[in-house]
Amino acid sequence: MTQQVAVIGGGTMGTGIAYVCAQAGYAVTVVEPDDARAAVLARDCAAAAQDGVRRGKQDEAGAAAALARLRRVARVADAPAHPALAIETVSERLELKHRVLAEIAALEPALIGTNTSAMSIDELARALPDPTRFLGTHFFQPVWSFKFLEIVRGAATSDAAVEAARTFATRIDKQSIVVGNVPGFATSRLDLISSLEAMRMLEDGVASVEDIDRASLLAFRHPVGPLKLSDMVGLDVRLDIARVLEKVYGERYAPPRILIEKVARGELGRKSGRGFYAWPEGNA
Repeated sequence: MTQQVAVIGGGTMGTGIAYVCAQAGYAVTVVEPDDARAAVLARDCAAAAQDGVRRGKQDEAGAAAALARLRRVARVADAPAHPALAIETVSERLELKHRVLAEIAALEPALIGTNTSAMSIDELARALPDPTRFLGTHFFQPVWSFKFLEIVRGAATSDAAVEAARTFATRIDKQSIVVGNVPGFATSRLDLISSLEAMRMLEDGVASVEDIDRASLLAFRHPVGPLKLSDMVGLDVRLDIARVLEKVYGERYAPPRILIEKVARGELGRKSGRGFYAWPEGNA
């Protein structure tokens, strides 16, 4: 029997996670209540599949099969019971995540993951009756390109859950590391400090958006510049994470004025069509 995966949240990260799971042979149910966002999810998955065909990563039949393994429902309660894995990818708001995780627990998954970038796994685990099956599954955008998964172990996470997460990472063609439950984990601290400094450089007039990103690509061989990556992740997500880490680590993670102002204007990056870059329709 094909193993089931539930992805709760059909935003940018949820779309990528759902697609790589379907590509790996899982039957994937995406829980997304918003019809417009669900339409974008379907469009982006189809585009990713065709891009894989163009690059010779899969044939037309494989692409069609992966898309056929994806379906969308509007409520967590409508997802299949007892999935092998359920991953929540909703916004970085504690109350929201607690509510969604409690709904996920009712499905009785074998393993529950949260795609948080900075929130405490132990704090999130309070919403669950059995936290031994719960851990962080921190993906990176674009999910289908980055071959990396950060697994975050909470105080109650069992060895079996960690091993199951490692096995899952291998199946979806990701290399993984296991980190402890400290604010920002390993990767978010490194990534965010670079992105925030790039924004401060832009505020200071050091260079243009394009040249700041180009410096990262050429000098450090990063695949994506920090400002473009921020647009891809979502500037609202960047702001949420910065505020979480500022409370723990102080001023070095304080969000720059330009980030606060862009989010206030609704310039959230790729998802809204404008951030540090303009994202034409079809790429937003």
